[in-house]
Amino acid sequence: MELRQAQRKQAKIKLALQGPSGSGKTMSALLLASGITDWSKIAVIDTENHSADLYAHLGDYNVLQLSQPFTPERYIKAIEACEEAGMEVVIIDSVSHEWEGSGGILDLHGKMAGNSFTNWNKVTPRHNAFVQKILQSNCHIISTIRTKTDYTLTEKNGKMVPEKVGLKGITRDGMDYEFTVVFDLDIKHQAKASKDRTGLFMDQSEEVITRNHGRKILDWCNSGKSVTEIKEEISSANTIDELRTILRTYPEYKKRLEPLAIARKEQLSTNIINLNPISSNGKQQHNPGTGKQ
Repeated sequence: MELRQAQRKQAKIKLALQGPSGSGKTMSALLLASGITDWSKIAVIDTENHSADLYAHLGDYNVLQLSQPFTPERYIKAIEACEEAGMEVVIIDSVSHEWEGSGGILDLHGKMAGNSFTNWNKVTPRHNAFVQKILQSNCHIISTIRTKTDYTLTEKNGKMVPEKVGLKGITRDGMDYEFTVVFDLDIKHQAKASKDRTGLFMDQSEEVITRNHGRKILDWCNSGKSVTEIKEEISSANTIDELRTILRTYPEYKKRLEPLAIARKEQLSTNIINLNPISSNGKQQHNPGTGKQ
């Protein structure tokens, strides 16, 4: 057991694209992947009835057809096959079948005899193993997730009526928490990040995904620095603008870096004050803006 300083090493992106049918999930995934690596190093695990072949004009990528039963174990084997083939980006199109498809988790659970509640103890570990395979893979993983309209019951005029509250991914609740970046796509193929630990896309307006998005992600993955190195950058910053740039560059470290950045900002501000001109009597002149000598 060893206690060490946390640091972000060069990473493999784990990204999800979720949207309704026709929102461009497959093409968006391929364009993202082509910005990360060469076409020959991209593999699509296709559960969508050969839909991956529809975009063969984009480049010479690889396809692994995965048919039912869509058990977690078969998904895991498909990912392992891509890893063994030397693929660098694996697109899982889509992960929804592992949950709701024939042989998927809901199907497996529904066919079990006995207590429905305790039967979840049997299928949940299988789903968790699939999730862990995605997270621990040495490949970049892009997962597509189908969505459906989500409703909630609300009371109106004394009656409970369904009310549309948005779109919900067809997978286990909370699956989106596992990914570093999640893009929500609409029917116009416009994407907006609903989750973004990279800080590259959050709070930006909707836009069509291009290869450039993949290039940005690759740069982020390859730019891992230790906290110590970033702290050294802060300590050697010569202007407040430099400090702001550093904090924007490493949003995942903001809470840890902010105290040092504030201290450095105060040092820089003090240095500016100390640079006030000296009067003829040898005393520092009054700075009207600060009230200090």
